[in-house]
Amino acid sequence: MAKSIKYIGRDSMSDIELASHLMRRAGFGLRHEELLELVKNPYEAIVDNLLNETDASWLGDYMVRRFDNEASGMINVPGTARTWIYRMISTSNPLQEKMPLFWHGIFATGIPKVINGRVLFDQINMFRKHGLGKFDELLIHLAKDPAMIVWLDNQENHKDSINENWGRELLELFSMGVGNYTEEDVKECARAFTGWTIGNTDYMMTRAKRDSDWPYGRIAYHFEYKDDDHDDSTRTFLGETGHFNGEDIIRIICKQESTARFLSRHLYHFFVTDEVPVPSWQDIEPKDPEAIDILVKAYFDSNYDLKEMLRVLFNSEFFKSEKIRYKKVKGPAEFAAGVLRLSKEFDVPTRDLIPRHRQIGWMGQELSNPTSVEGWHEGQEWIDTGALVERINFASEFLGNKENNGVKQIIKNIESSSSGHLTSAEIVSACLMELGDLLIDQSTYDALVEFSDSVEGVSEKISGVLGLIGSTKEFQMA
Repeated sequence: MAKSIKYIGRDSMSDIELASHLMRRAGFGLRHEELLELVKNPYEAIVDNLLNETDASWLGDYMVRRFDNEASGMINVPGTARTWIYRMISTSNPLQEKMPLFWHGIFATGIPKVINGRVLFDQINMFRKHGLGKFDELLIHLAKDPAMIVWLDNQENHKDSINENWGRELLELFSMGVGNYTEEDVKECARAFTGWTIGNTDYMMTRAKRDSDWPYGRIAYHFEYKDDDHDDSTRTFLGETGHFNGEDIIRIICKQESTARFLSRHLYHFFVTDEVPVPSWQDIEPKDPEAIDILVKAYFDSNYDLKEMLRVLFNSEFFKSEKIRYKKVKGPAEFAAGVLRLSKEFDVPTRDLIPRHRQIGWMGQELSNPTSVEGWHEGQEWIDTGALVERINFASEFLGNKENNGVKQIIKNIESSSSGHLTSAEIVSACLMELGDLLIDQSTYDALVEFSDSVEGVSEKISGVLGLIGSTKEFQMA
């Protein structure tokens, strides 16, 4: 493995490697100088701070309005997506943006039906606000979310003519998983959510398409509960009988062990190790059943609290294990955000974010436009020949560009770290350190050294090595 040219004790280096692993999974990665600051605290305190902090100082919304009024006005969906990308690359609390990515992949909602960028933007804000809270409360917010109501047609779910879309996906994709409920449960779930709709539906859906509401852009839909359209009859759902409304249905769902296991496996899949695609979960056991049991216990012990589940997960031995490091494929959005945080191309949210948003789409993940109601197929399925070429080119383009502020700073740091001649081995080790204390395969390390030997000039060597590191398996993985 490559070693840093800095003289860091083995215990300290081990702390940094663990913190680097945590921040690749819970965020978008950190640079070496940020990791040095982080490990001044014990690992458990780092986890606590990560879970408890919010990015209250973020001024990005004002910056977007100043420098990209098309995105601020939500005139189109890509504008709202690139506002989110800017937040990922500029936030001081990356977990606050990683959680919306997690939920966006599960509660998949997108352009084809919702159309209105403001409504999709509001949903991501909802994930940001409630995504680390209690699961039952999050599901209630989701059921009232206008984007989800439109996406799954609940505005067409009436007491005299039910629409099962929301009820079915709530059970199948959002909470319990296939095989843990009956068709009758689906129907009764749908009936419980009759009357949960968009306020002044016809008018709002027409008005919200207008582009003339400046300077604030498009207006959003809003939730309304219509008591006169709600089926209040007695129903039996998952073995319980009563005059259940939507909140009661969610309360019953969240009591089920199948819900705890479904959510725990999603968390394990996103933060620990890539699992098989969700449709196969009914037939294929989890990779680590004991880890799932630990998370299920945390779910019930904390009364369905996501923050406490993640506290258990991040502090667990199965998460800290070296065996699972560099084994999880980064999703396109988190990969790109990590690169752009390192390159520091964007001090302000300029319209150059338009091609960055497109490039993320070419890698396979167009934000606010999931491939189906199941979201994206993640893990190894992020990587195919075309997507891999896009990812490699993206990393090389921005990490290898000496004009980017982040790259300039890395070159300055490495050049000032030695009073004498820097060997190619020292340059490669220093680049790996600067990009977050990465560890790579020896053969890859040797190839990088050989490349550096072939290049003239220290700054050219450094920028070239940085660009090539972005193509390595370890950099593509978390």
